Order: sequence, then C-alpha cells, then structure tokens
Amino acid sequence: MRRKILGATVLAATLFALGAVQPAMEQDSFRIADPSVLAGRTGERSLTTTIEQLERRLHAVPSDWRAAAALGLALVQEARITADPRHYTRAEAALRRSLSLRPGNFDAVVGVGSLALARHDFKEALEWGRRALATNPHGVAGYGVVGDALVELGRYREGFSAFQRMADIRPGLLAYARASYARELQGDVNGARRLMRMAEEAAGSPEDAAWAAFELGELSWSVGQVDAAEAAFRRAARLSPSYLPPRAGLAKVSWARGRIGEAIRSYRRVVDRYPAPDRVAALGDLYTAAGRADLAADQYALVRVEQGLMREEGVDVDLELSLFDADHGRPRAALRAARAAWSKRRSVHAADALAWALHRNGRDDQAARLARRALRLGTRNALFLYHAAMIELRLGDEGRARHLLSTALRTNPHFSIRYAAVARRTLARLEEAA
Repeated sequence: MRRKILGATVLAATLFALGAVQPAMEQDSFRIADPSVLAGRTGERSLTTTIEQLERRLHAVPSDWRAAAALGLALVQEARITADPRHYTRAEAALRRSLSLRPGNFDAVVGVGSLALARHDFKEALEWGRRALATNPHGVAGYGVVGDALVELGRYREGFSAFQRMADIRPGLLAYARASYARELQGDVNGARRLMRMAEEAAGSPEDAAWAAFELGELSWSVGQVDAAEAAFRRAARLSPSYLPPRAGLAKVSWARGRIGEAIRSYRRVVDRYPAPDRVAALGDLYTAAGRADLAADQYALVRVEQGLMREEGVDVDLELSLFDADHGRPRAALRAARAAWSKRRSVHAADALAWALHRNGRDDQAARLARRALRLGTRNALFLYHAAMIELRLGDEGRARHLLSTALRTNPHFSIRYAAVARRTLARLEEAA
C-alpha cells in the first residue's frame, strides 16, 4: 500500500533536519542499498527465473543493451540474496557488455556503481554515481549511489545532502530508507524508525515491505526493544517467506530470551541457505556460549572461507575481517586489516574497528582517540560504547569506563552474543569498587 505522508515541500524540509555535522573522519559497516537489491524485489525463485529469461534474451538478441544491464543488476541481487559473491563477477561482465553496446547508458552506469557498493569499493562507486548524474541529473538512483558511497567514506554532510536531493526529486521508499539511516547514524533512533515505517508504507511490493520491516526490527533491536523487534521480524517473514534475514533476527530474539538451543537451531537453518559471514560468526558465538567449542571452531573456520571467497570475487572485507580477527585471537591480523580499512574509508565504523584492533594490540592511547571519533556523530551503537569502555578501563579511567558500560547496556542489554555478559560482569565489578 502506498500512502502520501507529507507534501514534497514539507518532506524536503523535515527529512534531514539533522543539525550540524562535524567534519567527517569513519556496519553490519555498509548497510544502505536499494531495498530491491537487498530483499530481492521479485523473490528468490522468481529472480532466478528472471536471470534465466534475460540470459535467453541476450542469447537470441546479443545487441540488447537494456537486457544486459538488467541482467547485471539481477545478478547483484542474486549475490546478496544467496551470499554467493561469485555472482558479482557475472554481474560485472553483463554490465560491461551493456556499456560496450550503449556507452554511458544510465542503467548500466548505475549498475556498475551499485556493484561497486556491493563490493565495498566506495571510491569507485562514487565515481560511477557521479557519472550517472552527469547522464541524468534527475536520476534518483544516481543520487542513491552517490549518497551511499559518501556516507561509507565518512563524508556525512555531502552524503546526507545527496539523500536530501533524492527526497526532493522523488519521495518514497528509497529516500525514506536513506533518511532513516542518516537519523540512526546521528543517534535519533525514534526518528529513524518513523522514517522506516514510512518506507514500509511506501513499498510497492511485499518483498520491499519485508525489507523495510526487517530494518525496523533491527532499529528496535539496536535500542533493546526486543518485543518490538520480534514483531517487526515476524511481519517481515510473513511478507516474504523466502527472505532470510528476518529469520536471523528471530534467532537473536530467542537468544535474548535465554532460549539458546532454539537460537542455535534457528541460526543453523539460516546459514544452511544464507551463509553470510556475520550470520555464521553469530552461530559460532552461540556455540561458544553453549560450551560447544568444537562446533564453534567449525563455524569460525567457515567465516574465514567465506571471507576468502569474497576477496577472490573483488569484495573488500578488511573492516569486517578486522573485527572478526580482533574477537577471535588474531590481533596482529586484525590491526593490519583495520588499518587497510581506515586508509580507504574514514567512517565511524572504520574508526571503531581500528580502535578495537589497536586495543587488542595494547595500543590504548591511540585506540582511545579512534574510539572517540567513532562516537562523534552521537550514534547509539552499544558495541561502539562497549569498545570505548574497555579501552578506557585499560587506560585506568574506571569512572569513564563505568559510564560507557552503563550507557551501552541501557542502550541495548543484548548488544552482543559474545560481549553482553562480559559488559554486565565488568560493570558490576566497577560499581562494587566505586
């Protein structure tokens, strides 16, 4: 169902009333992309059929540049839905073919930019997004690519301006979703949820609505509202049964309620079909919490296999790899990866990853500076707060550590399978000693 919420003029004035943003420095990491790419607008089975139809069309009419561009975008969707990065190479070939047949065509240029976003090559994405806007200054998709890239590079003011331009041109699901992320980054989770509800209402298909509902669940989860998160995850699962992230969300809910066996079974069903590294790592952490170190080790090994495959297919996983290595006994490798990520993207997520890697290597003076930069936008991220707390504790500032831990646990008492219990124990010890 599509419902007009605000007039275009009012919307332009309200979506990004965000306050001043200080000079940038820098999810789950890259988070924002077109919902149709994340959720799969046509559903997993229909998307496979669409790809097959487009391939047959190109076999019959090799000069069809539009079909080649559509195939490239469909393959980007397929890679995200299946967590199989091998589709990215096929997507690139299709998009380059479209450009060779019709140089500079908007669909393919946007497609190459979207592919670069998916591979976490944000400088490349920015270049292709700007090319798209040079071709079509009113192309909403081009502003989406540009804005996404700028935000991931830590150039927040410019990125939010690109999102605002999207809202000016065509208010709807894509603009609302990006406005929601901008609010979330700056700590306004209630505003972020309001905008994501608008995105869900503006969705043109059950799959798009499922994506928005899942993101609503994640926003509720991020501030510890487990009941609201569960309701949103269940709604997303009903809207699109083949869309697997809501099932992972429900697994988190089971863990938060102390049903660890149920959570493990749910995560196993997800990773059997959707072995994304973050889901596999979560399953490993659940096995660790359950005392099954052998099964946890198997999952952690699979994470490294998945990350290696992604790198082979051109995906930059330095940020994600740094966090994983820092948490799983490879501090030097974590620091190398975090420094590589920081050299390419000065986002709050990269700052947090580098701070944590420095901490794991005993370099807490440097880590503290990066941890403060990670929090500079006011993002209500309990893991950022936990990382900053443990760095301050190592430096001997127990008062500051106590404040940060308390804030982290008030924000989301279930912020991490691995660290939530550690945070509670550490805070109790500090409060007893105070």
